[in-house]
Amino acid sequence: MGHNRKIDPNDQRKLDKSTLKTLKRLSKYLKPHVFLIFLTVIFGIVGTIFDILGPLIMGNTTNYVIDSLSEGNFLLGKFMNFIYKLIIIFLISYFAEMLRLKISNKVKVSIIYTMREDLSKKLKSLPISFFDKNPVGDLMSRMTSDIQTLADSLNQVLNQIFNSLVVIVGITIIMLSISPILTLITIFVIPLTALFSVRILKKSQELFSIQYKDLGNLNSHIEEMISANKLVKAYNFEESALNAFLEKNERLKESSKKSDFLSGIIMPISMFINNAGMVGVSIGGSYMILKGSLNIGNFQSFVQYARRFTRPVQMVTEILNVLQSGIAASERIFKVLDAEEKRAYELSKVDINNLRPSVEFKNVTFSYNKKDIIIDDFSLDIKEGSTTALVGETGSGKTTLVNLLMRFYEPDKGSILIDGVDIKDISDRDLRTFISMVLQDTWLFKGTIGDNISYGRESLTDAEIKKYAQNAYADDFIMKLNGDYNFKLEEDGEGISEGQKQLITIARALALSPKILILDEATSSIDTKTERSIQKAMEKLVEGRTSIIIAHRLSTIINADQIVVLKDGKIIEKGKHFELLERGGYYKELYTSQF
Repeated sequence: MGHNRKIDPNDQRKLDKSTLKTLKRLSKYLKPHVFLIFLTVIFGIVGTIFDILGPLIMGNTTNYVIDSLSEGNFLLGKFMNFIYKLIIIFLISYFAEMLRLKISNKVKVSIIYTMREDLSKKLKSLPISFFDKNPVGDLMSRMTSDIQTLADSLNQVLNQIFNSLVVIVGITIIMLSISPILTLITIFVIPLTALFSVRILKKSQELFSIQYKDLGNLNSHIEEMISANKLVKAYNFEESALNAFLEKNERLKESSKKSDFLSGIIMPISMFINNAGMVGVSIGGSYMILKGSLNIGNFQSFVQYARRFTRPVQMVTEILNVLQSGIAASERIFKVLDAEEKRAYELSKVDINNLRPSVEFKNVTFSYNKKDIIIDDFSLDIKEGSTTALVGETGSGKTTLVNLLMRFYEPDKGSILIDGVDIKDISDRDLRTFISMVLQDTWLFKGTIGDNISYGRESLTDAEIKKYAQNAYADDFIMKLNGDYNFKLEEDGEGISEGQKQLITIARALALSPKILILDEATSSIDTKTERSIQKAMEKLVEGRTSIIIAHRLSTIINADQIVVLKDGKIIEKGKHFELLERGGYYKELYTSQF
């Protein structure tokens, strides 16, 4: 299955400007390490200079041996002086290279740490809508492999680019001192290699961008299939999931083949051009030796230098190619760092401790995509200490309303008030201390049960944790576990039942001691026995606390102070349970359908 995605030549100018902008932004991460980078360059230059002196001394050694043996005055001590010089030169080069690698790796690790820290902080400040549009797997790919690719690219560039330039300049000077004619033959290959490399590099960056995008999509699919493994098996979705994986994997294979082929072709063709140059050097050098204008030792040195000269030329083209890969990865990272943040209020304009837990939705309108209206001119009063139940079919807007109350999203129109104060004037932190929420999905973290209950209030004592668990009717089953509150849960609460997970999340919500409690389908995944226990507990827990309950099981909200029936984001009925039954409307239809 092939996927042809052509590069639009008209986008090249935009791509070049984007590259310059990206390189400028990357300098921010290099600035704190300027001194270490300087040391890396110095040690690299020192190591390179001593390394390129080796062939010159080896050539002089060869000349000495040939001349002294032919003249009959060979001295072992003088010969050993050449050997000692070589050993010292290579040792200095070795230790300089070791120090360079150690320092450059330290810089690389620090850059990775800083970028991941920046991304982590950024992700915490982004609105829920950002995560709706960007798959988890793709974000994980940017956080891990993209940052690693960028750091490796920068590390290779910093390690090699200056060394390669020093080698090119130093070897050119030495080769000119040996034979200007052979030097010109050697240098002649550079324009050919550069011309070819530049043409390829212009196309490679966008191909790398496509490759990393395909990699992110594949990672997202893998993460989704692993997370929903039970659901995949329960619905016999394995074959469809595999087909989707194969399609995404095929796209990644095709984009990888194109980018890798284009980047990989630089080196072999550069080697071919350089080897052609070496043929010219061999022919010219042999002719000069026969004419007596060049001796064997100098020709030996020149051949070694010519070989070393072509290597950094090839390396420069390879470095530029690696840099394109790093730029493509960095642009994916910067797209996250540039994402519009949720407006944050560091301090509330009011003291939340003085607010009463009454809620008013005032002419609220909301849509996720600015087109399809989910909540339409919605108004509702929720009195202090009352229990309000939101019911309706899937998609009627129940969960969206509580998401708006929690400020996971902002209304398109209208306002939401707590004790007459717009929630926009309350910081997110204060608001989510004032309101506690039990989500439909029972997300538990890897760690002990005690840690999960005290999540958000790490200062809780063991006695307080136990008290909140008792209030949520969770203490009985926890005490039967091996280790009770120190029982370690695996990821997403593996090791206990769905009902037990729900009880722990309720205990966690209660531990925040909220004035407003939201139960988003809190009993929808709990067995009948556990549900009865929670119902008894809830009658006690809602006293003095404003509660908003969303449930498909209407039997759980019979005692609610008001039941709000939603359809298409609007209120179609409102009242107490028995009042709504007497009216014989939509609520009665929903209720009787469950019995």
